Amino acid sequence: MKRYRIVAASAGVSVGCVMLLAAGVYAADPQVGTWKLNLAKSKYDPANVAPKSQTNKIEAVGGGQKTIADRVDAQGKAVHYEFTAKYDGKDYPVTGDPTNDTVAIKKVDDHTFELTDKKGGRVTTTIRIVYSRDGKSRTAIQAGTNAQGQKVSNTTVWDRQ
Repeated sequence: MKRYRIVAASAGVSVGCVMLLAAGVYAADPQVGTWKLNLAKSKYDPANVAPKSQTNKIEAVGGGQKTIADRVDAQGKAVHYEFTAKYDGKDYPVTGDPTNDTVAIKKVDDHTFELTDKKGGRVTTTIRIVYSRDGKSRTAIQAGTNAQGQKVSNTTVWDRQ
């Protein structure tokens, strides 16, 4: 009977270790989910370029992400765009966004990503996105030039829905 308890306890510990290892290896991508722009916490420079709202839905795909975005721009026009990109720093097509036609994404670490937007092969903006450790928010720092040729320096805060 004593031997049975030792074997059962060892098996339980082994199963627990395997589950912890699997959880670490297959940890959830912090980007995955639906994110809503928090305009009250965000800062746009110039201020007149701030959208009225934006929601991004991010799904995990092999080695990268699929993003589906719905934005109401500063003029009140609805914009829907999508892209699927790997975290390899290569350019991938963006459909539906009048300001960018490609995006490149690099994964810096488990909570930090860098995006480079281009229009006609020319870099328009770079964005550094940092996800909070608790997974409830993300902050994106964007620099570059907008479609009107203005320099932009935006810090946006997003809340997980």
